[in-house]
Amino acid sequence: MRGVTACGLLGLSLMLGVAHADMIRLPGGDTRIGDDQGHPDERPAFSVHVPSFELDRGPVSVSAFADYVMQNDVQTDAQRLGSAAVMRFGSGRWTLLEGAYWRQPLGPQGPEAKSDHPVTQVSWHDAQAYCAAQGKRLPSEIEFEYAARLAGHGDKHAFGRRLVEQGEYKANVWTGVFPAINTAEDGYKATSPVGAYGQDALGFEDLAGNVWEWTADWYQPYPPASGGAQTEKVQRGGSFLCDPHVCYGFRVSARAHATPDSALMHVGFRCARDVKE
Repeated sequence: MRGVTACGLLGLSLMLGVAHADMIRLPGGDTRIGDDQGHPDERPAFSVHVPSFELDRGPVSVSAFADYVMQNDVQTDAQRLGSAAVMRFGSGRWTLLEGAYWRQPLGPQGPEAKSDHPVTQVSWHDAQAYCAAQGKRLPSEIEFEYAARLAGHGDKHAFGRRLVEQGEYKANVWTGVFPAINTAEDGYKATSPVGAYGQDALGFEDLAGNVWEWTADWYQPYPPASGGAQTEKVQRGGSFLCDPHVCYGFRVSARAHATPDSALMHVGFRCARDVKE
């Protein structure tokens, strides 16, 4: 991150600014994307310049999405299709569960989504439409990783070096033995309230853990190139289903992906916006 680290951490803190109450402005800079010691789809690492942009402080909440649905008479992809993807705790088996959607993310027999938790069971199309209605857009996966790396001061997590400090978890992840036992040692078996683990060094909430988040980009090999397959969209950030010993998806360079019409119980989103350099 030559364009940023040359300023030092104090300089970075002065350059950062809150664009609006719910967004943080990130200065442009050079960064390294990917990890040559990471999973195959994170290699090879490459360098890129990221223009300045604004990013939502936290993932979109159920309450915010409910307001958008009511004001715009929206029906999500899961509602149109009549089902959404739910993982069975204990077996790890995924199924398309009839009647699951953003208000009932675990299906009709499960609890209703809590208003202060991140909205889930929203497809990429749903997320993109929400951001557009706010005059925003989905972040690119490079922007998401850039923000996470800055927040973590170069460590492999947006929240810093250690997942647990002084007995306190810094993100909502899987605790126990995946997928058989979830001890909820971090306080939650599924989603947690947005910002329940506090803010990272830049003021963001849940850049790591809680829910994977949709990005604007098609899932392709590194380094990015035009003309590749365009069938699935990239997700970033990891979720409450990420075990450090299995997927370890809450690392800054970790990637997930799904078709843009997919709705899943552990995937949400946040929005971004362009700014002038």
